[in-house]
Amino acid sequence: MTDGAPNDTPTEIVHWADGAALTGSPAGWADVTNPATGRVTRRVALASEADAAEVIAAASRAARAWGTTSLARRTQVLFAFRELLNRRKEELAAIISAEHGKVHSDALGEIARGLEVVEFACGISHLLKGGHSEEASTGVDVHSKRVPLGVVGIISPFNFPAMVPMWFFPIAIAAGNTVVLKPSEKDPSAATWLAALWQEAGLPDGVFNVLHGDKSAVDALLTSPDVQAISFVGSTPVAEYVYETASRHGKRVQALGGAKNHMVVLPDADLDLAADAAVNAGYGSAGERCMAISVLVAVDPIGDELVARVADRTRTLLVGDGGADATRAAGDGAREADMGPLVTRAHRDRVSSFIDSGEAAGAKVVVDGRDVAARGGRDGFWLGPTLFDEVTPDMDVYREEIFGPVLSVVRVGSYDEAVALVNANEYGNGTAVFTNDGGAARRFEADVTVGMIGVNVPVPVPVAYYSFGGWKRSLLGDTHAHGTEGVHFFTRGKVVTTRWIDPANRPEGGLELGFPRND
Repeated sequence: MTDGAPNDTPTEIVHWADGAALTGSPAGWADVTNPATGRVTRRVALASEADAAEVIAAASRAARAWGTTSLARRTQVLFAFRELLNRRKEELAAIISAEHGKVHSDALGEIARGLEVVEFACGISHLLKGGHSEEASTGVDVHSKRVPLGVVGIISPFNFPAMVPMWFFPIAIAAGNTVVLKPSEKDPSAATWLAALWQEAGLPDGVFNVLHGDKSAVDALLTSPDVQAISFVGSTPVAEYVYETASRHGKRVQALGGAKNHMVVLPDADLDLAADAAVNAGYGSAGERCMAISVLVAVDPIGDELVARVADRTRTLLVGDGGADATRAAGDGAREADMGPLVTRAHRDRVSSFIDSGEAAGAKVVVDGRDVAARGGRDGFWLGPTLFDEVTPDMDVYREEIFGPVLSVVRVGSYDEAVALVNANEYGNGTAVFTNDGGAARRFEADVTVGMIGVNVPVPVPVAYYSFGGWKRSLLGDTHAHGTEGVHFFTRGKVVTTRWIDPANRPEGGLELGFPRND
């Protein structure tokens, strides 16, 4: 992750509106840090009320023209964007690694999953078709259609600065809406890069806009009368605030919140497969993802053997600067780091405090990531993978969403205890079961109260033509992201009833106060 010489002046990141960069009159600036070095490399504008109004106004001015643009033309732009993004994904991956800290291959994987939604949106014409019924009543036809909402706001988190916005904006744009994206101020550059790519793809000015900032920018989107809908991904307390505030201001809202995902390993499971999956799902992207496995549920009697296999694999992980440049700089034959730093120093310290708390509460620290020797800058925000055993549900390390590389093993005596543990949790985002018993897997699917379920798949993120989202406190609102639900979220239905009188059969008398006759 090269980010320039120590005396370089940080690059300024500003808003994007009407197809161009907009400096506006910022209320302030926030530092953007390279997590692998701890150095400030950029600073991002924090929108003032006037900036927010100007960006939203740009989207509003473009809404009618884009909403009445033919589906054929919209699809052409989507295809062009897809080709450009696929061709230049290495550029975007380098930006993500430098600001978020995830390793290069993980950044490329994030982009690939976002591209799936772009590709899905390229075929949206089929999903926007309405229905038609002739002679619903005598001489009366009825047809339905789906129309765009207008201006929509997207508020995205730091952990997936490209993929999460792409859960929403390809479908929103393909459906004829204009977009204001508010990215995290921790890693904002990807959003502006995507805006410039949309312009290169031929998207008209004002259709895709970027508003940088903090809570003031969020509140501007939630309360603006010009914004018709809000899509949000983040922690549950903030999701609740977004949902309540936006709903109170008359908006359609989908707010995806936090998670505490359990992976249940039954006694008949392939333990090597389960151990590989637990390490991949627990520590990938440094655990900073809402679908990370944070609780490994070992059903007796396989606890000791499973913990040993997970521990052996965890100890082999290389923590370090995972940017492509950093890997090359490590020398010929150097492998890419498996896990990068955490996004900020404050977040690293927060996650580390949970390790302290778990140890103090009596959990057994099997692998301790607090003293990791990372391949990277000494001021980077490093924390190694941590494995706890003998965790109980009353411990903070079990109850709280940690959002870091901490995996907790909870031992239970039976399948029923495992399911009860999953269902008692306040979150219902994702879960997984590892077993070689098809009957047990089918029963697990039916028994758990969770929105996304994996069978021998630890991170069951659906493909783009299915919808993403959880249950319980993991979702505010009733509409999941992308797939058919996403199309419905970004459109509204109209039903049109028509009657054209045939002059040759015009009825006598002009008044008819009863119901239509069905002759």
